[in-house]
Amino acid sequence: MIMNKKNEQVFVESEFAPLKRVVLAQSQFSVPTKENMQGEQFLTEDSLEVLKDAYGKDIADALPEVQKKWENEKENFEKLLKKYEVEVIRPRLLTENEKKDGKGEGYSNFFARDPFFVIGQMIIEGSMKFGHRKKEIMPIRHILEHEAEQNECLYLSVPQADRLGEFYDMKGPFLEGGDVLVLNKEIFVGTSGLASNHEGIVWLRNFVSNFGYTVTEVPLHPKILHLDCALSLVKDGLMIICEEAFLEGIPESLKEWDKISVSLEDAQKLITNGLPLNEEVYVTDMEFQSIIGEQLTKKGIMVEYIDYSVSRSFGGSFRCTTQPLLRMNG
Repeated sequence: MIMNKKNEQVFVESEFAPLKRVVLAQSQFSVPTKENMQGEQFLTEDSLEVLKDAYGKDIADALPEVQKKWENEKENFEKLLKKYEVEVIRPRLLTENEKKDGKGEGYSNFFARDPFFVIGQMIIEGSMKFGHRKKEIMPIRHILEHEAEQNECLYLSVPQADRLGEFYDMKGPFLEGGDVLVLNKEIFVGTSGLASNHEGIVWLRNFVSNFGYTVTEVPLHPKILHLDCALSLVKDGLMIICEEAFLEGIPESLKEWDKISVSLEDAQKLITNGLPLNEEVYVTDMEFQSIIGEQLTKKGIMVEYIDYSVSRSFGGSFRCTTQPLLRMNG
């Protein structure tokens, strides 16, 4: 796809092309009531312990000290991104009416990765499966509208989802950014039953095939929320992977890559959800220094560490809280 001068600010080439512009999430979360909580098996016991006193409540009200630490994590991450000259854009905060509308079912404004994604110069709004996340795009949409207008890039949305039936039976289509990994002209999309589904993948394949892309569906273990919770493409030829999470094995185009293998237990702690800033620098949680950090260092990668324990307790880490607008060489 050829870009003109106007749309050089929106383009994602791969997961590890130099990161230049990114949306970094806010820290707002009202936990669904216990009866509205669905599909929580991807959360660890530690995560469920943190949430047990917050069902039906905003974290800021139920756990103010946790809220403050959560916000500090984002501030530290933003400082690190800016250190590497990455332009950081933040969504707006939720309005009081939006919070009121989400009472009971919950609301979220804390993972920018999932409600939209960028492939090449295409901005695509996703379709979220969890009820408390279905309006997560709203605090971000003004950013996307501005980017599309300024850069003349394609901007579209997955069709509205059919949400009838029980959680695992809903037809969708569902398609979430955490499941979408870009590797030049091949797009990997995970499906575990918790987020993106086959109908969403078919829609994406039918659309992006018009622009020379292929889409590879990746069936995942039911305890894995998204593909980026089991796979990180660190640089060309190197990945961090939880092989146990891949129900049909490693995708063909990745089988010859050098790999750092991790357990399913560590994958659930979001060990693969680090963020490459380019092919030389990788961001991960300090908890994972001895498990993957030292191995990455031996392979010539500069590893930056940040404590992201609160974010991880809510089910997402560095990749989950970011969505690139510009990742490209040159």
